[in-house]
Amino acid sequence: MTLLLRGGRLVDPQIGRDGVADVLIKDGRVAEVGEGLTAPSRAESMDCSGMVVVPGLVDVHVHLREPGREDEETVVTGTRAAAHGGFTAVAAMPNTEPVCDTGSKVRFVRERAEDEGIVRVHVVGSCTAGQAGEALAEIGDMIAEGAVAFSDDGRDVQDAGMMRLVMDYARAFETTVIAHCEEESLVGNGVVNEGEVSTRMGLPGWPAAGEDIMVERNIRLAELTGCRTHLAHVSTAGSVALVRGAKARGLPVTAEVTPHHLFLTEDDVAVYDTNLKMNPPLRTAEDAAALLEGLLDGTIDCVATDHAPHAAHEKELEFEVAPFGTTGLETALPLVITRLVSPGTLDWAGVVRVLAMAPRECLRLDRVALEEGSPADISVIDPEAEVEITCGYFESRSSNSAFLGQTLHGAAREIVVSGRLALRDGEVVAR
Repeated sequence: MTLLLRGGRLVDPQIGRDGVADVLIKDGRVAEVGEGLTAPSRAESMDCSGMVVVPGLVDVHVHLREPGREDEETVVTGTRAAAHGGFTAVAAMPNTEPVCDTGSKVRFVRERAEDEGIVRVHVVGSCTAGQAGEALAEIGDMIAEGAVAFSDDGRDVQDAGMMRLVMDYARAFETTVIAHCEEESLVGNGVVNEGEVSTRMGLPGWPAAGEDIMVERNIRLAELTGCRTHLAHVSTAGSVALVRGAKARGLPVTAEVTPHHLFLTEDDVAVYDTNLKMNPPLRTAEDAAALLEGLLDGTIDCVATDHAPHAAHEKELEFEVAPFGTTGLETALPLVITRLVSPGTLDWAGVVRVLAMAPRECLRLDRVALEEGSPADISVIDPEAEVEITCGYFESRSSNSAFLGQTLHGAAREIVVSGRLALRDGEVVAR
């Protein structure tokens, strides 16, 4: 389609742009950017006055659950949730049933997304066969079918020798390993952050060292192999310090933080709400402050949701046996606007950095910018929209949000993916 976005505030720090202008989209690409553009015949013209127009947002850590757990999420419902939340692309984690550990399984997810997805889906393959940590997965075949990175997300590769082998292969293919940093023998059956709160709740504790030790190990292996290594959902002040040190040494290490680790703490878990049971767990207020500092100073590269949908009956179990995780695709942008932009902690250029630019750089995805010739992946954001987080708000098949009951401000109004409207006036546009 040919589309003219008129009068929005265009923000793109990659090209030094921050000002009101129009964007003309044609044949899936940005055809022209400027003031007072005229819509060609048969073009759709959309008034974006008062909106913030940015390069399309990307979430590098999403669980679409297909194949195997379509009762929780599917490629269709997950990508609808992504569009509703303002994202034009997501990276799908491999811990499906069966695990995405072969070229044919990567092809299945990729083709499902191409046929029925609402936004772009970048497939992440498993590091090891079945995510068992014992044998290398078919990395070459998965790359041939379009895998963009590799992870045993949901658990870490426990054997250092096997993780080195994974990184050696990934380095040879010039791809990225995404590390879920968890020392399982130390974490044990922990379900909440180890400390005063876990003691008071009478629940098994999950020590911060269970993350920090594996962050250090994976950084050392990145240094040994030269492999691009992305650290998933860092949650401790210790991890932030280790990443800061790795970057100071020029190592190929990047990191992400989730909104729930930024904006919630272990004190919130004291009500035994299973929607607040996370992997890794919510940490202390001091940890959250260190995460925010790391995000603002660039130690942590991007915000990622770790979108983890679960069926309602699973989250209704006792805290110790309920599954870990929260949905996140549809709350991340409103949370960032409400908690960071509105109080002046982060400006709109910073939003683009942590939700659009850095995610693409972490996974070496194609560059997207508000300039002529760029792929037309664009997010149009209403900074004043009021969002009530209720079960009826979600496009996701699941509603296990850690932020249920909250009222937030700011939301996506239009989403353009490869020149096609995927969200119009806040409503998902079906393919």
